[in-house]
Amino acid sequence: MRQAVRIISAWRIVPALAAVLFAVPSAALAGPLVRNASALPPAAAAASRLALRSPDFMPGGAIANGCVYDEFGCHGGNTSPTLFWDHPPAGTRSFAVLMLDPDARGGWWHWAVFDIPAAVASLRAGAGDPARHLLPPGAIQVRNDWGSLGYGGPCPPPGSPHHYRLMIYALSVAKLGLDGSATAAQVAARVQASALAQAQIVGLYGR
Repeated sequence: MRQAVRIISAWRIVPALAAVLFAVPSAALAGPLVRNASALPPAAAAASRLALRSPDFMPGGAIANGCVYDEFGCHGGNTSPTLFWDHPPAGTRSFAVLMLDPDARGGWWHWAVFDIPAAVASLRAGAGDPARHLLPPGAIQVRNDWGSLGYGGPCPPPGSPHHYRLMIYALSVAKLGLDGSATAAQVAARVQASALAQAQIVGLYGR
């Protein structure tokens, strides 16, 4: 398909840009975390090339059924996705991975794992299951909002698909100073305070 190219004169650039910005919903401009966790400073995000990839969690696409919850009317594998990341910023001393459904009332935490060593660049599928012992040494995960330790997959009410934010943070500290008794929201707040950079994938799931 051929694309038409239009040259916009200088005097039209500013009003055109303003129109675009005001047309974007405020939710789209919000930070990746809710529940009193502030957004990552734009300068930190722009300075990093940190990237996150997953074969199970395609940007803007449907989340693989193997990652979906297996209760409350959902029938999936409840397996945490395979993750790969690269290009962390200088000074990274650890990583944290969080998964949030911001469309649920008040937000719903599906996963929070932290103190991932700086030398690690991936997580295997199923690392969110504590019984499988697939997390790298030293990494800690806490209970999700389903009430279980580790990963708990998507299972929204019937209706429009929910957006699931799978996020990785490069942190300036080797340890967050929390243990497995912390809540996911507490982990998120502590992560925000030490974040050097953040990358995310937003996947969809509905039923």
